[in-house]
Amino acid sequence: MQHRTVHDVMTHEVVTARPDTPFKEVAALFHRNDITAIPVVDDEGRPLGMVSEADLVRKEAVLADPEGRTPGRWLDAHDRARAEAETAGGLMTSPAVTAHADWSIPEAARAMDKHKVKRLPVVDEIGRLVGIVSRRDLLQVFLRHDAAIRDEINHDVLGQTLWLAPGAVQVTVHDGVVTLTGRLPRKSLVPITEQLCRAVDGVVAVHQTLDFTEDDTHLRLEHPQAYGTGPRR
Repeated sequence: MQHRTVHDVMTHEVVTARPDTPFKEVAALFHRNDITAIPVVDDEGRPLGMVSEADLVRKEAVLADPEGRTPGRWLDAHDRARAEAETAGGLMTSPAVTAHADWSIPEAARAMDKHKVKRLPVVDEIGRLVGIVSRRDLLQVFLRHDAAIRDEINHDVLGQTLWLAPGAVQVTVHDGVVTLTGRLPRKSLVPITEQLCRAVDGVVAVHQTLDFTEDDTHLRLEHPQAYGTGPRR
């Protein structure tokens, strides 16, 4: 089974800023390149942090309004300092949360979810910037055609991985939702088959009504080490 990686979906040419890049130049970079965030890098090209449109908009939030109300009262000292910053180094969120090009799509998605970020600078083995990946980039895997998903499941999962006889399991795919019907030789293969199909790029969900010839679940309980579930010595 071949899985797409961050390298396959990331943007390779990245617009960057330096810590001393002025506020207005950062805003101009956003406008000229139709982007909403940029990495801030050091002299070696290593990401130090990220500046987003939200960081720039924060400056507007602390401006006095016509009624004379005190602006930015809800900001803590750190965020107020960022709102008043004049350069990318002061505006940025740091440290930068990064990814590696060989990460799988799920790995990158988990990092984004964990750190509540919308994009990740991608770095090489010594931490230099080589690309950037966004939420939208990760969603490209769900643009795969149903036929490609079905073919991969039939060939890679059922044939090459599980060594099932052709036609033992019937696979249909509609809008990324996989339906499995048929008969497996052992009951223990039912959850394994479902899990492997879920791991195929572009699969939204898996539904199955798989039957089986032999109920081998009692063997898993009696001989767990033979099935890789028991304690190892």
